[in-house]
Amino acid sequence: MKRPLFLAVVATPLLLGGCLNVRTEPIEVKPIHITVDVNVKVERALEDFFGGLDAKSATTTHEEKKP
Repeated sequence: MKRPLFLAVVATPLLLGGCLNVRTEPIEVKPIHITVDVNVKVERALEDFFGGLDAKSATTTHEEKKP
């Protein structure tokens, strides 16, 4: 007597689980704009810090590399 009730309780979620319909919204990918100026700031800071030392030093020679 309890066995049909137990099977009905177990089988009902399994049968209804196949009827579920899940919709997902498409993911929108937008272009982003990022400005990176870290190298310029570091280069300027180094020029400011070492520029005075290079100007004072008589033994240091500065050669610019050409690409």
